Parts: sequence; C-alpha cells; structure tokens
Amino acid sequence: MSSEKIIPKMEVIGADGVHVGTVDAVVDGRIKLAKYDSGEGPHKGHNHFIDLGLVAEVEGQKVRLSAIAAVAVTFEEEKSGKSV
Repeated sequence: MSSEKIIPKMEVIGADGVHVGTVDAVVDGRIKLAKYDSGEGPHKGHNHFIDLGLVAEVEGQKVRLSAIAAVAVTFEEEKSGKSV
C-alpha cells in the first residue's frame, strides 16, 4: 500500500465499514490517528497509531483496513510502539 494516497482527515474504517479513527498523518510506516477521535477512558485524548500493513485499500476519502473495526483497534499502538 502506497502511503502517499493516505492524507490527513481521511476516515479510517474496518473491513466491516465501522469507523476506527481519523488520519492525522502517516509517520514511520504507521497511520497516526487524530487525538480528538482516539480511544476511550485512559486512552482518550492522545494519538494512537495503526501499522500500514493493516491497510487493505484507499477508497475515495476512506482508508479501509483488512481487519474488522473491533479487531483493528486491538492492533492500535502508542507513539512508543507499545500496544494500547
């Protein structure tokens, strides 16, 4: 997957079409998700990252992942690379 097609403000969705987050940027082979649209509880309000390897395709203004949303969020990482 070419990361040049992925731009800020695109919606990230799971393979099932369910919203996962909003692209803030692509950094070091990972999609950085926007803070305002990130996590619940102690994970709310800071950036999470999704590896570009999970991207199945870019459809218009949406980035579709290869995993359903419920599974995709389990692959989210902190800036450090640690799992959320």
